Amino acid sequence: MTYCVGIKIRQGLVAMADTRITSGNETTTAKKISLHTDGQNSIFLMTSGLRSIRDKAVTYFEELLEQNELKFDKMYKAVNAFGEQLRRVAREDKAALAESGLIFNLFTIVGGQLENDDEHKLYLLYPEGNWIEIGEASPFTIIGNSGYGKPIFNRALTYESSIRYALKTGFLSFDSTRVSANDVGYPLDVAIFRKDTKQIVEKRFFEEDTGNIGEIWGNRLKEVIKEIPDDWLGEV
Repeated sequence: MTYCVGIKIRQGLVAMADTRITSGNETTTAKKISLHTDGQNSIFLMTSGLRSIRDKAVTYFEELLEQNELKFDKMYKAVNAFGEQLRRVAREDKAALAESGLIFNLFTIVGGQLENDDEHKLYLLYPEGNWIEIGEASPFTIIGNSGYGKPIFNRALTYESSIRYALKTGFLSFDSTRVSANDVGYPLDVAIFRKDTKQIVEKRFFEEDTGNIGEIWGNRLKEVIKEIPDDWLGEV
């Protein structure tokens, strides 16, 4: 499993992904965010699913970008192009995977802004190659292990949140997932797209960088629970 979240707010986009890869009894680390930039044209991709599908689809997409020199002028066209590469991989590998008992299950988050987009864009792409655009009403999407971290976003994040606030909320969502699922873990990769610069900045955080934040969050949560009125419980 994995944890990837894409956030769209007025100030820009935030992408966060864990790097843990679990295969049987083996645990390794691999990057799950790929960046593609050309001047002020910027795209990031995050995936959740079979690594072999991901690597093949991304390789095909990168080859397409090299041939076109990132000449897509709108984000939806780039998303459509990646979706077609995903369908290409499905045509090549889906039957063989099914014979081995494996499901073709790659989910993808795509974000960025290209020259003719009126604003930064964020999309969730399904294994079938179709997609939805993430908007203001629900300004985030999670792929992979989503159940533990989603409630924090639902309660705390809005389209008007700042990038710093979105980063803190995203970290708490990741931390809640990490402590609840042993297949999600550090290092944590982060990509930040600020609409005023139209460029992507990439960062990587290790447990020694942010582990104390998770501890603070856990302690504060315990204190808040103690402060919640309990007269409604009656005699228990």
